[in-house]
Amino acid sequence: MHLRVTFVAAARSSSLLAERFEDDRPLDQAGWDEVQRVAPDLVPLAAAELRYCSPTPRSRATGDALGYAPLVQPALRDCDMGRWRGFTLGEAMAREPSAVDAWLADPRSAPHGGESLLAFISRVGGWLDTRPVEDGSRIVAVAEPSVVRAALVYALRAQPSSYWNIDVRPLSTVTLAGHGGRWNLRLEAVSPQPSYLPGDRRSRV
Repeated sequence: MHLRVTFVAAARSSSLLAERFEDDRPLDQAGWDEVQRVAPDLVPLAAAELRYCSPTPRSRATGDALGYAPLVQPALRDCDMGRWRGFTLGEAMAREPSAVDAWLADPRSAPHGGESLLAFISRVGGWLDTRPVEDGSRIVAVAEPSVVRAALVYALRAQPSSYWNIDVRPLSTVTLAGHGGRWNLRLEAVSPQPSYLPGDRRSRV
């Protein structure tokens, strides 16, 4: 049996420019507003047999607001950034420019004293590969954008450096189909909206 794992990126807790490593702040007002706006499209995912989330406050709040009642998964936590936790990228660069350069250039490096990018991708991939097939074929996971990026790199067997080329926006979704180390990226079709020809009486209703 193949699984369908749909990742939902958590709503934001700050502006993109103010994002911090291992950010544990709750949703801001803009984040709440965005959840309410997209809820009609995302609430149906609550029908999944298994519903998970990252441990962060904004991931849990996003899942709860969408009616998922998700189970927290420690393996879906953000990358351990060591002494850079709570810093923006700019702040880390200002303090340790050479260390940041090394971290961006080598996915095996962890100059901050935490987790390397390669270890982070492997951890998220390990979680993906160990989902129980017998408990249901549909899974939804609300996760930090960084976790979604790591899952995509792992599933597609891409070079770790491609992590930096993936842009995951808040409340975006992506589905992976497969199981046990064999995954495919699945792009879901959008249901076509009814279209009416000019002069059709229904177009004026």
